[in-house]
Amino acid sequence: MPVDLLEGERMEPVVIVSARIGAGHDGAAKELARRLGERGSTTEVVDFLDLLPGSLGRLLCGVYHRQLQVAPRSWDWLLGALGSPAPAAVAHRFAGLAAPKLADAVAGARLVVSTYPLATLAAARLKARGRLEAELVAYLTDPSVHRLCISRWADLTVAPNEIAAAQARTLGAVRTTVVEPPVAPEFRPVGGVAERARLRLAHGLPAERALALVVSGSWGVGEVERTVADLRADGTAEPVVVCGRNDALRQRLAETVPHVFGWVDDMADLIRACDVVVQNAGGLTTSEALASGVPVLTYRCLPGHGRANAAVLDEAGTVPWVRSPDELGAALRAALAPVPRPALPVEVAG
Repeated sequence: MPVDLLEGERMEPVVIVSARIGAGHDGAAKELARRLGERGSTTEVVDFLDLLPGSLGRLLCGVYHRQLQVAPRSWDWLLGALGSPAPAAVAHRFAGLAAPKLADAVAGARLVVSTYPLATLAAARLKARGRLEAELVAYLTDPSVHRLCISRWADLTVAPNEIAAAQARTLGAVRTTVVEPPVAPEFRPVGGVAERARLRLAHGLPAERALALVVSGSWGVGEVERTVADLRADGTAEPVVVCGRNDALRQRLAETVPHVFGWVDDMADLIRACDVVVQNAGGLTTSEALASGVPVLTYRCLPGHGRANAAVLDEAGTVPWVRSPDELGAALRAALAPVPRPALPVEVAG
């Protein structure tokens, strides 16, 4: 089995199991499918939520969304509780409800890749009972690792950084490797001043101001309005806000903020049009911004996985975690400062 899914012996057919919980799991699954397809592999992406009985998948998605909107701090408590044996066992049993349909979905596959923790648990149950002959890969989409993301039945656990790989091994992963997060090719550095000007004009953005792109996932959750207020009070960079599918948030902000977007299809262009990204969860957009050469800051991060991701990204030196409004201005100025280039050697005439 290849250490990197995109190198070594080709294995097909491949089934990738994701979930429409936010956009990060689906984004990773989509890009992995594209890259594996370029290699010539036959791939299929299935949604874990559709494998659950009845309307359980829709209910799970709705409850999680509502929890982050109404009581985000409870998510911090819940993740902590799920690290304990009894609640974790409940999560395992819940994931197992998808096992019958998952068995049908992966029949005949040589490789199964899971980008969603509960899908990993369901596939692991099949593996443990001898109902899954394919190699099982747990593909971690977050910089930090929770116990429910890891199964000893996974043949390989793919981590996005060395810290996550170490966490995975501590939690029982048998074999790990580190692979850069899968980001679509359109997320690339801006081609120069002319391209930046064209992108800003296309999005109705000011030509000269430093711009901070505020993102909060596909659902637009978290302390977005307070983040925008802090950015405007500081004045270092003008906020450009993406609200995702949160139409109520977009409507509220649009009353006072000049540059507010809902769901954005050309996120790669919008990222390249801006100077810094301010995010609160450390998910897919963080990887996309870094691949685009745009610096990222974590600010007013979501409880639970958002805070755990912020700690790992900060420790790795990848994305600074700005912990208070007093630190915001200095962090923005540091992110916006030109990157020094190494001096050329000086020839001495002799």
